[in-house]
Amino acid sequence: MAAILVVDDELSMREFLSIFLEKQGYTVEVADNGEKALQLAQARHFDLAISDIRMPGMSGLDLLARLKPLQPELAFILITAFAAPEDAVLAMKHGAFDYITKPFNVDEVRRIVKAALSKKETQTAQSEDDFPEIIGQSPEMLKIFDLIKRVAPTPANVLIYGESGTGKELVAQAIHNRSQVAGKPFVPIICSAIPETLLESELFGHAKGAFTGAIADKPGLFQLASGGTAFLDEIGELTPIIQTKLLRVLQEREYMPVGSTKTLQLNARIITATNRILEQEIIDGNFREDLYYR
Repeated sequence: MAAILVVDDELSMREFLSIFLEKQGYTVEVADNGEKALQLAQARHFDLAISDIRMPGMSGLDLLARLKPLQPELAFILITAFAAPEDAVLAMKHGAFDYITKPFNVDEVRRIVKAALSKKETQTAQSEDDFPEIIGQSPEMLKIFDLIKRVAPTPANVLIYGESGTGKELVAQAIHNRSQVAGKPFVPIICSAIPETLLESELFGHAKGAFTGAIADKPGLFQLASGGTAFLDEIGELTPIIQTKLLRVLQEREYMPVGSTKTLQLNARIITATNRILEQEIIDGNFREDLYYR
């Protein structure tokens, strides 16, 4: 059953809504101010929040703005006074699903709560359909889905953080599949799995005769991903020399195969991933700061 968070500084309002909603079969938590509501939202998932718009300290609108990043799929209903229609307008402009007025009409409360939860269920089902390659509907995963949707249509380079085995490549693939180059090549490489002596060739390609055994020209990752997306996993493992060359690729949008004098243009989106905290790696002198900010 749906979990509802009720926020109101008036005890009588909290008690009325809590009793009424529990009788409808919902699980209810209450808070008498915005800060307590945020603490509850950080500790557990809610399907719907109902908050008075005017409270001491944090207003209902401020609470709405701070809850959304914590739980992006949270439906929100604001409580307004009957004599304050301007509050209702503000509520809708700030992303509330709807509003209810005091004094309460129980039929109206029941209808609006049911409609808000029904819309949320529809949106959740759409999220599942939108991301068949990724399993999970926790609040944390819904945040990731939202980030994917926002970054995918842009040409921005992307860095994905995550422990080994958490599905960073699946996230990269999901970004590619929803980007403007969907349907074009998605070419992954795990930097830590390739010996340092071979990695430069794997990334940039090499010309015939570049080294012993180079019997023909070979395209590298960036050329193979032309028109699409190049995914570099475990970028934190790159040596300083490779980091410097990758920086040039990102800055100049061009690169040179090993043993070649011909410069090639980069025509691929770059997505990278790591299980290292790169900010700390920069402090420790293991990762280039200018590359990090690219």
